[in-house]
Amino acid sequence: MPQPPAPRKATGRPPRISREEVIGTARRIVDADGVDRLTMRRLASEIGSTPMALYHHVRNKEELLVLLLDDYATRTLRRPELPDQPRERIVVAAAAIHEALAACPWIVEVLTADDLMSQSALWFVEQIVDGLVACGLSPERAVHGYRAIWYYTAGEIVIRTTAARRRAKDDRTTYRERIFADLDPDELPRLAQVADHWAPLTAEDTYLEGLRALVDGLVAAR
Repeated sequence: MPQPPAPRKATGRPPRISREEVIGTARRIVDADGVDRLTMRRLASEIGSTPMALYHHVRNKEELLVLLLDDYATRTLRRPELPDQPRERIVVAAAAIHEALAACPWIVEVLTADDLMSQSALWFVEQIVDGLVACGLSPERAVHGYRAIWYYTAGEIVIRTTAARRRAKDDRTTYRERIFADLDPDELPRLAQVADHWAPLTAEDTYLEGLRALVDGLVAAR
């Protein structure tokens, strides 16, 4: 008597993935290889899923980057105790942003390359704008002031990080060092005066000093 066919094994649905898994895996890719190497296809491959399955959690790479920004801000941005004096409030809020971003420069690359912003960081933006208004700027001028502070903050991090990365890869004499070693003191007397210690001077961390000068200038120009 013929045996009945063995029942088929149900294939079932592929394992479900969570948004937390998506964000965590994307963060590991970016930390290891940078933002440019993060693609939906690679992310799906490392999770063990398909790009189509990812779209249940994120619509595209831009939304994924926003989720990464929010994730990073939630984990690292700590609201500091703010002083009563509005000018100091601006400095403390901007310095908190700088401290968080300096530890993860790829975040700055995302923020400066695209018009993206983490909702978790808006509290800090609010403190800066409100502090400028309290110092006498109109709301419109305060927004311009915040933009100047942000450009200074992001630029400082990008330049310092890029220079450190270049030095780590190549310890040969830089083009600037070769130029500064042969300056004409008659044509460029001030630069020739400081040429020997230009590199260590420009490597010093003067962010707070520059920030205070910038805020003073913004308030004085109201």
